[in-house]
Amino acid sequence: MDAVRPDDLRLEKFLPYRLSVLSNRVSNAIADAYSARFDLTIPAWRVMAILGRFPNLSAADLVEQTAMDKVAISRAVSILIKNDYITRSEDLADRRRQVLNLSELGRDVYERIVPLAQQYENDLMGSLSADERNQLDSIIEKLMARAQDWANRGLID
Repeated sequence: MDAVRPDDLRLEKFLPYRLSVLSNRVSNAIADAYSARFDLTIPAWRVMAILGRFPNLSAADLVEQTAMDKVAISRAVSILIKNDYITRSEDLADRRRQVLNLSELGRDVYERIVPLAQQYENDLMGSLSADERNQLDSIIEKLMARAQDWANRGLID
């Protein structure tokens, strides 16, 4: 096998870069819609989306669920609490732990955004055949498992 030189990297074909660009383009387009209607940033919506499905999570749980950094989660949580979209309370089982939940207002906004999010996903995925959607789902699951493996044990040198 030939040695790979640094100038052999074609960034536009490098999978991590392409996934990042795709994610940013999709997220930014959707965020524009959420921002205009609900004054939400991408991290804030992600926090709300997770809490909508999984209540009583701590900020650390959100970091784990979203794979976002602690600072982004902290800022999003602060803004959401300030805007009365989420509440923070003491965990009854562990008084050292603070849990977050959607407020009544947050639940209302969440229930209004979910159909929009599903509409955006359907539109995006509509460019693929049913077989391609199934293949993409399978590929993403495999890549997520490998990336989690990296996170658990580190990259192979």
